[in-house]
Amino acid sequence: MDRYLTFALGKGRLANKTMELFEKIGITCEEMKDKNSRKLIFVNEELKLRFFLAKGPDVPTYVEYGAADIGVVGKDTIMEENRNVYEVLDLGYGKCRMCVCGPESARKLLEHHERIRVASKYPVIAKDYFANKKHQTIDIIKLNGSVELGPLVELSDVIVDIVETGSTLRENGLEVLEEVCPLSARMIVNPVSMQMETARIKDLVERIKTVL
Repeated sequence: MDRYLTFALGKGRLANKTMELFEKIGITCEEMKDKNSRKLIFVNEELKLRFFLAKGPDVPTYVEYGAADIGVVGKDTIMEENRNVYEVLDLGYGKCRMCVCGPESARKLLEHHERIRVASKYPVIAKDYFANKKHQTIDIIKLNGSVELGPLVELSDVIVDIVETGSTLRENGLEVLEEVCPLSARMIVNPVSMQMETARIKDLVERIKTVL
């Protein structure tokens, strides 16, 4: 037990939910509760655990390279970043769906397999879906912000985006046309850590399962 087990947590709601979950199994990190702290790495000396917060898309990178043993991040990020990590647990929160959305008029473009333009923050997921599930040729346009604008300003025919309630879509005259996959928060593990720290990691996963 001389080695720290290091966690990379996706910033924001995800990290808060994860720490709540960890508290239920007796893993606390008092340092993290100080909202004014400028610290980047938080340590629980007693349990030999370290935590740091990272931007979602960076979490799988930290885990792949072994800078973190364990990461908690959305399934969308895992799919988009496509890193060499093990997904070990569906944590069940942060539930939403990845969908193809657009105006009702775009439905026939999807049915007739025409070449269409797709705007998305998730080009990897979008390409994979249209190439492997739909066998449809697309031109992909990567956007970073309000993807819903794509069809409204005729930049794209449809978008591939995360849908939680769908209210933003409805307000802008768009709707879900197809579901790509369900999403939620997942726990990922570095493959080497999985071999070196099998017992500790398995124990952690089993304990989390009991409170899920």
